[in-house]
Amino acid sequence: MALIAGLGNPGAEYHKTRHNVGFELIDLLSEKLSIPLEPDNGLYQIGEGRFKGQTVVLLKPTTFMNRSGKAVKKALTKKGFAPSECMICHDDIHLDIGKIRLRASGSAGGHNGVSDIIEQLQTRDFPRIRIGIGSDFGRGQQSGYVLSPFTPEQQEQIDAALEVASDAILTFLRGGINIAMNNFN
Repeated sequence: MALIAGLGNPGAEYHKTRHNVGFELIDLLSEKLSIPLEPDNGLYQIGEGRFKGQTVVLLKPTTFMNRSGKAVKKALTKKGFAPSECMICHDDIHLDIGKIRLRASGSAGGHNGVSDIIEQLQTRDFPRIRIGIGSDFGRGQQSGYVLSPFTPEQQEQIDAALEVASDAILTFLRGGINIAMNNFN
């Protein structure tokens, strides 16, 4: 059993921006696993299906990034998942564009969406996959950078990274976070 939550901002103006790679990963998994997403309770889009005999729930919060915790907590409670069964997918400025890293737990690393999830769940003990978006911005320009689209060349790198990240999540579903980390970090 696992709930896979991708972080991003709702709205067409944020589509394909750096901060929304978590949403892109959920869209890719939705396609690969044939799990359609539907709106539910105004807090998120959600879909449920099966993979290798286990229940898989895909989630995209429709709150803004910095309020992702409320949606994730509500979905975990509603579906009966523990935080350790919830994989969070998000962008990371501390990784080069197109790099991915999995972690079993840890701090928010400066990511406000992850910070809100930690605050709402009252634990850091949930797995996450971080997708590098780079940090090519000047002092005070981080917000504009993460809300900007990738260049065409960068988008190619991100598309390749999302394929690898989706494979990493399928490995997580088959064998757990340690096997996924060993194979993809």
